[in-house]
Amino acid sequence: MLQQRIQSLEEQEHLPSLLSADAQELAHQLQEHQKKIFSPSAQKTMRLFSPAEAAAFIGIGEGYLRQIASEGHGPQPLSNGRRMYAMEDIDRIRRVLDEGSKTGKYIPHRRPGEKLQVISVMNFKGGSGKTTTSAHLAQYLALRGYRVLAIDLDPQASLSALFGHQPELDVGEGETLYGAIRYEAPRPIAEVVRSTYTANLHLIPGNLELMEFEHETPKAMIAGSTETMFFARIGEVLSEIESFYDIVVIDCPPQLGFLTMSALCAATSVLITVHPQMLDVMSMSQFLSMTSELMAVVENAGGRTSYDWMRYLVTRFEPNDGPQSQMTGFMRAIFGNRMLQNAMVKSTAISDAGVTKQTLYEVERSQFIRGTYDRAMDSLSLVNAEIEEMIRRVWGRK
Repeated sequence: MLQQRIQSLEEQEHLPSLLSADAQELAHQLQEHQKKIFSPSAQKTMRLFSPAEAAAFIGIGEGYLRQIASEGHGPQPLSNGRRMYAMEDIDRIRRVLDEGSKTGKYIPHRRPGEKLQVISVMNFKGGSGKTTTSAHLAQYLALRGYRVLAIDLDPQASLSALFGHQPELDVGEGETLYGAIRYEAPRPIAEVVRSTYTANLHLIPGNLELMEFEHETPKAMIAGSTETMFFARIGEVLSEIESFYDIVVIDCPPQLGFLTMSALCAATSVLITVHPQMLDVMSMSQFLSMTSELMAVVENAGGRTSYDWMRYLVTRFEPNDGPQSQMTGFMRAIFGNRMLQNAMVKSTAISDAGVTKQTLYEVERSQFIRGTYDRAMDSLSLVNAEIEEMIRRVWGRK
């Protein structure tokens, strides 16, 4: 009997060792896979846009764009006579249109008296489309001409990877936001900001180092060794660079920790993504309750808890799925105008683009079935335009 028990114990698997070995092997294989599809020396680039896309980003008609281009302000036509627009061409045309104008109609930068908009995108449950939403929103706003800073606050760093910065290879110690908000020897935030291949869009990347903030904050609170409370640290460092940006988009971690609470206190607006299925909505109910309780504690300690707007965004929505439509209607009945009018549809175009770490704005339409691509792009445009409109309303613009 004793012999059998000893043999049984010997056959048991040591979980920490297994997880460590599996993590190392998985990381190695993922890096090898990345090298095959996107070599370390390669640089991501933004594709060229059609006249229709360029005109929509600028906010003018396609005919007017053709007229401006023919006057020498656009790119040279291709051999087939067609013009394709880089983001630099689009920005140049914006400047031409705004020459001599005091209103800045086409260059939408913040004006005197308009405060920096900080949008925290959050959800407690993975698979809600939080990172996909953050990436496409940040890129859309940059394409529209705003100066945008995207902050990857998720230790898994999927947003960083989408924007061409591999967390295991390209992001070193102190090069995430943690480097600027850590309690000992913080760096100036300007040192951790990176440019991206998308004009008007900068990035503060993430990696596992962000978890250090969760570990160090309780120690700092017990020791009383910091003048700035944890929930004020992100807002404090953002104030150092706010004059360079119009909008900040923060991709929050998928849990309620010190990082998420700090991002909420730095935010001027909050976007909560939700997948319209019963289990996800039940999880969100618990998430909202916990968030409310924690925010009340932060408020009592002096943290900011009032926002310009808070909205729920339905993501990965399948319009022909009856239960999903019912659940969406159920949430609209409860939340009313706190739900965005438009939902982000589930699309193979978005998921397929993600396989090669691209957004829908980066992939060529010709790579997909035309109807699939167009439906996904229409959905994205409606959601992001609705958010842009709320930002402009906060600034008092028509």
